[in-house]
Amino acid sequence: MSRPIPSIGLVIPARDEAQALPWVLQRVPTGIRVVVADNDSRDRTAAVAAEHGALVVHAPRRGYGEAMCQGMAALALDPPDIAVVIDADGADDPKHLPQLIAPILSGEADIALARRLAAPAALTPAQRFGNGLATRLIAWRTGRRYRDLGPFRAFTWDAWTRLEIEDRTWGIHVEAQMKAVRLGLRTVEVPLPYACRRAGQSKISGELKGAARAGVRILAAVHRYGG
Repeated sequence: MSRPIPSIGLVIPARDEAQALPWVLQRVPTGIRVVVADNDSRDRTAAVAAEHGALVVHAPRRGYGEAMCQGMAALALDPPDIAVVIDADGADDPKHLPQLIAPILSGEADIALARRLAAPAALTPAQRFGNGLATRLIAWRTGRRYRDLGPFRAFTWDAWTRLEIEDRTWGIHVEAQMKAVRLGLRTVEVPLPYACRRAGQSKISGELKGAARAGVRILAAVHRYGG
């Protein structure tokens, strides 16, 4: 007897991504439910998402984690077997989603994280340094050495609910990866290409204040969830 096809939900946190979002939405594999969590955009992000058939969820309280959790809450009304998160900037390609979730489908993993094989200009030196520092600190606190804190990631629905995510900032990925260790969830990193954003300016690398705020929140999350 053939195995049932798992249902997949895709959450795309987005703030002022009307330029890049069409490329992302057009490359989502067929048969996937898409939720765009509009995080207080000042442009046509919500309208563009709706025009491309996505369910739009409004997350007016700013924060990457807030948008991600609001998107997941929308999926929870009819939970999928697998929930995937990807950024709206096009740096990660939704066409690689089947590769990302392959370890989950095979029963090897509860959580699959894209490990960014970044193009030379895709990450700034500060981002590379901060990513390396955060993963080393996570290893120090948990004993598990992750290679990346990338935004393209997939969870079985059971794994997502067990994480009981609290963080509503850029620290959400740190929280998820540290709690996964504590809960004994099987986590696999999948190497995938990572390009420069398709359009617009990054909320982190595009401005010094944004990078500093993200760094502080990530380090705070390491301290908070490392117990």
